[in-house]
Amino acid sequence: MSRAYRDALSCFATGVTVVTAHYEVQDWGMTCNSFSSVSLEPRLVLWSIRQSASSRAAFVSAGGYTVSVLSHEQQALARQFSTGDMAQRFAGVSADRLESGRLRLAGSSAWFDCALIQVIPAGDHDILLGEVRDFGCSVEPPLIFAKSQFMPDRQLAACS
Repeated sequence: MSRAYRDALSCFATGVTVVTAHYEVQDWGMTCNSFSSVSLEPRLVLWSIRQSASSRAAFVSAGGYTVSVLSHEQQALARQFSTGDMAQRFAGVSADRLESGRLRLAGSSAWFDCALIQVIPAGDHDILLGEVRDFGCSVEPPLIFAKSQFMPDRQLAACS
């Protein structure tokens, strides 16, 4: 991808999430900013993963995923879940195990527990379409990312 194209894409501000799955007795997690709402009825969301990602097979095969929308206070978690092996990513992380068996990160602004209903190949990524089975939110302001940096918290408002 050209640098100019990447710079243009960075002008679109996004939230920052950590997506988790539970597959073959292991927790999987990664930082993601491609999360998006698709439909209110039924409740559908999506996110995308590089086809070459080492965790792709786990996320595609797990049958579902949980999206934790990071709060502004969780910048360190955004970095922690973007590199290293799964043991390093989950080290010291406070999380709750949901009925689905997946993890929801504590302190997040919102969360969505989803059943995977479709995997859609799209260029060098796969789009993972999920049906939201459970969700929640808090009063914590979300973490926002634009122009390759986290945005200052003075510009944020609480969700609820």
